[in-house]
Amino acid sequence: MKRLDFIRQQLASQALAVCQTYLPNGRRNGQYWVVGDVDGNPGRSLYVRLTGRAGKWTDSATGEHGDLLDIIAHNGRHSSFSDTLSEAERFLSLPRLLNTVPVPSQNSDRQDAARRLFAASQPLKGTAAALYLQARGLTDVLQYDALRFHPKCYGRSGSSQRHIYPAFIAAITDLRGDLTGVHRTFLSLSEPTKAPITEPKRSLGRMMGHGVRFGIANDVLLAGEGLETVLSLHSLLPWIPAVAALTATHLARLELPSTLARLYIARDNDKAGLTAWNTLSSRAITLGVQPLPLIPRLKDWNDDLLCFGRDHTIALARSQLAFIDKASKAARSS
Repeated sequence: MKRLDFIRQQLASQALAVCQTYLPNGRRNGQYWVVGDVDGNPGRSLYVRLTGRAGKWTDSATGEHGDLLDIIAHNGRHSSFSDTLSEAERFLSLPRLLNTVPVPSQNSDRQDAARRLFAASQPLKGTAAALYLQARGLTDVLQYDALRFHPKCYGRSGSSQRHIYPAFIAAITDLRGDLTGVHRTFLSLSEPTKAPITEPKRSLGRMMGHGVRFGIANDVLLAGEGLETVLSLHSLLPWIPAVAALTATHLARLELPSTLARLYIARDNDKAGLTAWNTLSSRAITLGVQPLPLIPRLKDWNDDLLCFGRDHTIALARSQLAFIDKASKAARSS
């Protein structure tokens, strides 16, 4: 057991190097290595932590999870666990030529960079971000303090080449309201769409457990994956506080307020959305919170809003609410 614990600890301390070696089709995204699946296929559903509980991974599409030994086992198609341990020891004996995991102070640096970026951003009105949101059917969301615009935002593409684009900026905050990161949607220079780069949506700072918040939750909260999905629903149901966790994996691990009684989970109509619902709803139940699904007709609620219009979408959303939440607080008190 001591040997096994030692190997796991050593692998975790070199999590980035392990990922670069055994999951070379992936790429780093902040505090995670992102790839398609445990076999290393290209994609974005499997997240490997590079800091904190380094080496722990979750596949948001399948619900699978594990550690770096599982990744090494899948990669080598090993017939026994002893083969996996031997391969891990072989890897650990190699000189480290690949990048190492950043020290904790660099995590703080990313949070500081996120705070500086948000402070340097401007209100949405009259900006390219407002036009982008309008093209997504979101015409009445410019008032939120969590949303801003930056005319020249730096980022990196899949080839790590630096680029500058205007960006729609959203503040990621914890339950206390402290800013832990920002979400950036890089925008095209010529039309109200995302920029023509590999990953036009990127986050900076700490995301796990946190999200982009609209309103202060007390007894009820609406939580969803995508920012535009949550904005669509909150624009239709503005009396229900909402939070966008930004990915299915982060939705499943969202931190919940201690005062919460009902949690509406706006799940996407795909496998990752179902997995997020299963995980978060189970955790809510253990906390004494009633989980309630909000399921769109199409892939997500923004697709519904664009395809079917405001009246149809609000009718579908309200039909899935508990009776107590079907009207605003003002209407209920009158």
